[in-house]
Amino acid sequence: MLPLGFLPDTRFPDPRIEALDKRFSHKIGNTGIERIATGFRWAEGPVYFRDGGYFVFSDIPNNRMMRWLEEDGHLSVFRSPSNYSNGNTRDREGRLVTCEHGTRRVTRTELDGTITVLLDNFGGKKLNAPNDVVVASDGAIWFTDPGYGSLNDHEGNKGELEVPVAVYRIDPATGKASVVADDFVRPNGLAFSPDEKKLYIVDSGITHGGPAHIRVFDVDGSRLRNGNVFADFAPGLTDGIRVDVEGNVWASVGWGDPAEDGVRCYLPGGDLVGKIHLPETVANLCFGGPKRNRLFITASTSIYTLYVDAQGAQLP
Repeated sequence: MLPLGFLPDTRFPDPRIEALDKRFSHKIGNTGIERIATGFRWAEGPVYFRDGGYFVFSDIPNNRMMRWLEEDGHLSVFRSPSNYSNGNTRDREGRLVTCEHGTRRVTRTELDGTITVLLDNFGGKKLNAPNDVVVASDGAIWFTDPGYGSLNDHEGNKGELEVPVAVYRIDPATGKASVVADDFVRPNGLAFSPDEKKLYIVDSGITHGGPAHIRVFDVDGSRLRNGNVFADFAPGLTDGIRVDVEGNVWASVGWGDPAEDGVRCYLPGGDLVGKIHLPETVANLCFGGPKRNRLFITASTSIYTLYVDAQGAQLP
């Protein structure tokens, strides 16, 4: 088993951080990959609290959320049970927004700790199992509902999918939800461009005979237009994605060639410029740290981090 700390045989710059283009080379510097926590069954839903100096993530099969303190590396349970929580983010008021597999709902944790249910049904039918979520600057909540958490009892509660898989938007004024995309096999991770004029959405449908790519859409108010394939990951797939302030897309990689497990970085135009190779399948990632320049990566049983010369675009 790998120990905590820098990965074995680390040297700077870490050769596991692969620059495919000089436009990525400057993002590496004298840094290495660290393993800061382990012992989970499937780590997901990363979100960083800059105001508290801690990192929170979901450990889905263990039905809990965990918290890691930046100050001293202390690891503790943040919430248990978590209703098999998956994706997490924060809104512009600093409140935690969570996708829950077990209860098939999207919730918000208020600043006093109480939990508000934002959505648990559509058209009177239960959601399938909300997966990942982002909050726009206008307060609108966009989330994906592929249903993975209802397919078995390992990461939720097994049950029939009652609504078609889709991408939703919850209106900040009315609280009502609308379907913004319904042509995905399994919509998964999603992220806005820095100016929120584009929305990137993962389709991990290769697990059900579909594609394994990221599509990018133009955002037209409450609607999406002109969806095009941004990057393809077959025979593997991507799950979670984040965007930095320059508009570069950072994507998790796994489920294919083990040598490709890790993170990929794409320029806004779609050019693949860098890879971060890890010893485990990666589910998701986020930017954190006081300067928003530390990648926190949820990878199967462990959490990995590294510093990059890039800042996350969507941290409150």
